Amino acid sequence: MLKWMSMLRNQRRKYALISTALFVLWAWLGSGGAAGANGRNELHNLLPSPAYSLEPISGRTAAVVIDDFGNNMAGTEEMLGLPIPLTVAVMPFLPSTKQDAERAHQRGHEVIVHMPMEPISGKASWLGPGAILTSLSDKEIVRRVNAAIDEVPHAVGMNNHMGSKATADRRVMRLVLKVCKERGLYFLDSKTNYRSVVSEVGKEIGIPIVQNHLFLDDVYKESHIVKQCRLLEEHLAQHDSCVTIGHVGRPGLKTAVVLRQYVPRISKKATFVHISYLVKKQQLQELESKTNQKK
Repeated sequence: MLKWMSMLRNQRRKYALISTALFVLWAWLGSGGAAGANGRNELHNLLPSPAYSLEPISGRTAAVVIDDFGNNMAGTEEMLGLPIPLTVAVMPFLPSTKQDAERAHQRGHEVIVHMPMEPISGKASWLGPGAILTSLSDKEIVRRVNAAIDEVPHAVGMNNHMGSKATADRRVMRLVLKVCKERGLYFLDSKTNYRSVVSEVGKEIGIPIVQNHLFLDDVYKESHIVKQCRLLEEHLAQHDSCVTIGHVGRPGLKTAVVLRQYVPRISKKATFVHISYLVKKQQLQELESKTNQKK
């Protein structure tokens, strides 16, 4: 237990040091006169609000997202007690929406809106209230997205709950992503449809987009979750980062147990981070590239 508490403190200490890195970049941009001023404005506009710290991390990174909070689901306490920084996706308008978001925030986890969105197939009851449907008018989609953001305290991003149909619809995603941009949220594409247009539309609009790489528990068996954790390790052996999604609910207890077992192994290969870390890293790289092009 002491070992895990120490690891968690070290993780949080890393996040606390980021402001130094941002200050250095700010000062560097400021050295360029008018160009520096433009760079500072661009940096301010890029960073999500509230801004989480960004300290360059050497080596690979792993971001674990846990979906379906907000309805007193099985595994909620076990997930929140994991000794790593999680990105907690909370569904709006449910009995424990606000409670789960507050508890996650208090424990140092990152909170995002788990937005119900229309699937190609599946029961309507699986969606939950306030879902984004492709049949809705532009005005109603905007209203529902804003209402969902208002419903989830401390949210800094959004991802789709289900949504295989909605995330492939350009009109729908343009409206959803515009609201996210206006509200200072990033969007995590859960990739429930390989034909998703989220990344393409997000680039047009100018909003940070991150993509899920694998689901931990799309099959509710412990053996499958173990297999997916091994795939996570394999992905990290070949890539700088990996985003993976698990769930509370039916697989929640099993997923929490397997994750706790695999944290030491994965920690030897990568540093666990929030999704906002990946967002800021991406944004700062893009800003650096633009600045270099102007020289």
